[in-house]
Amino acid sequence: QVQLVESGGGLVQPGGSLRLSCAASGAGFSINVMGWYRQAPGKQRELVAVVTSGGDTFYADSVKGRFTISGDGAKNTVFLQMNSLKPEDTAVYYCNFNLRLLGRSPKEYWGQGTQVTVSS
Repeated sequence: QVQLVESGGGLVQPGGSLRLSCAASGAGFSINVMGWYRQAPGKQRELVAVVTSGGDTFYADSVKGRFTISGDGAKNTVFLQMNSLKPEDTAVYYCNFNLRLLGRSPKEYWGQGTQVTVSS
């Protein structure tokens, strides 16, 4: 069974930085895509950034130039470095893995969510 465990959220002042991490536990799977989503109060969950197994990345326009996603395939871990944080970045951040268990079709897995609050 695969579980995703997130860490790294917290309270930070505008202009500050945070680094989120998300690790997948378990064995016998291959990862296709790792990503981060966020959901602010009263809003729908939105894509923040993704990285493929080939190293290609995609960012939402709202975070381009400020956030960097990276993956460590050997450790089944994805990171999100967030710089120049703004109050509008405040949300619960969720990691998402699209992975394939041996002999099965690809499936989406979600982390438990970690709160990021940007406020002075």
